[in-house]
Order: sequence, then C-alpha cells, then structure tokens
Amino acid sequence: MDPRPVSGARHVAVIMDGNGRWAERQGLERTEGHRAGVESVRQTVRAANDLGVGWLTLYAFSSENWNRPKKEVELLMSLPEEFFEEELPEVIEKNVRILSIGRRDRLPPGVRASLENAEAQTAQNTGMRLVFALSYGARGEIVDAVKRLLRDGRLDAESIDEKTFAAYLDQPEMPDVDLLIRTGGEQRVSNFLLWQIAYAELVTLECMWPDFRRAHLEAALEAFGGRERRFGLTGAQVRGGGSP
Repeated sequence: MDPRPVSGARHVAVIMDGNGRWAERQGLERTEGHRAGVESVRQTVRAANDLGVGWLTLYAFSSENWNRPKKEVELLMSLPEEFFEEELPEVIEKNVRILSIGRRDRLPPGVRASLENAEAQTAQNTGMRLVFALSYGARGEIVDAVKRLLRDGRLDAESIDEKTFAAYLDQPEMPDVDLLIRTGGEQRVSNFLLWQIAYAELVTLECMWPDFRRAHLEAALEAFGGRERRFGLTGAQVRGGGSP
C-alpha cells in the first residue's frame, strides 16, 4: 500500500545543500558541516513522518561528488553507515521503509552492505518511504533505464510510452515529486530526479542544510499547499474541477 499524502504533497524531495559553506562561515573544516548535516537528516525524517509525507527522497551523494577531495569523499561515505547503524531501530519502529537510487556498484563495500541491510530490515514496512540518493545522477538514471529497456528486448519502439519507460527507472514505484526543497540559496536542480520533477513545485531556502529543522519543512509544505498546480490546464479549469 502506498503511504498517505499530506496536503497533496505525496512526494517531497530535498537537495541538502550548504554543509560546506555552513562550516566555512564558522571557521571549521567542510567535513564538520557534513557531520552537522546528519542531525538535520534525523530531524527531517522524523518531521516528515510525523506530518504524513508519503515519500521523502534525500540527495545524499551525487555522481559528481566523487570528484571532490578524497578526504571529503571518505567522510561523506562514512555518514550513511553511521546513520543506518544509529537510526535503523527507530526507522523500523516508525514503520518507515528505506529505499535507494543511484549506482550502488560504486559505493564502498561497507556502505553498500549497510544500505542493503537497512533495505532488507525495512522491506515489509508500509509507512513512509525514505529514499537515499547515493552515487546518484538523474542523467545517469535515465541512461541506465534505457540500457535496461534495451536489454529487456520484449518491447518494440511503438509500444514504449512514458509509463513504460518509467518502469525501468531505479525505483519504478516512486511517484512524481510534488515538492522539491533546496537549501543553501542556490537556484538549480543539480541533476536530481530530472524525470520525476517534471511538475514539481520548487521551494528554495537561504538556510544552510545544517540549520534545516521541522519549522522549515512545515513552512515549505504550507507554501506548497497555497500554490495552484495546473499541469498544463488553465487556472479556470483547475478551479472548476479539471484534472491533469
């Protein structure tokens, strides 16, 4: 059964930006910003679950992040293991299911093992889906979907439509994103969920990710609830009961 939506926001995705800048502004090493950001992940997961969000996808490590300094990459790769080790009991208790997207074959063995264990331990949970985008890039996901489709070999070109193609993405059950939140003040989507954010509402925040808390999520959801989503229709059609 798909998790329940809240205020129409079935799927919330977050670009967790600003860890490094947060640390630099305080005279700390960038790695300290990433460590501080883990607490924001904890708080956000709890808040999203409390607020009834059905799907929460967090951009934890992009395919481009592999090009960062070795020390920073090593620290970033250690954080998922620490999170799963510390938070898995609560995740299980809260009936949250953990999923992932991205090229996990590039992940260090320890990270991959902890991720797969978390997925297995929560596989039967029916509450909020918590999706970690690890070693993820949306263009890569689309290319990988094309490869899977071609390897399948059962489809002819004329039978392929959007629904068929989406079935070959990393998580075929993932619904389109309703609300995309980006912290850190930047105004770009950074190769994140390009297929799934086609009609997403965007909320960008000046606060850096380590400062993100429940109040920020509630404000973003409130802003989302006040927007008119047209899906190509006119405002009059939407207000008159039209549907996408």
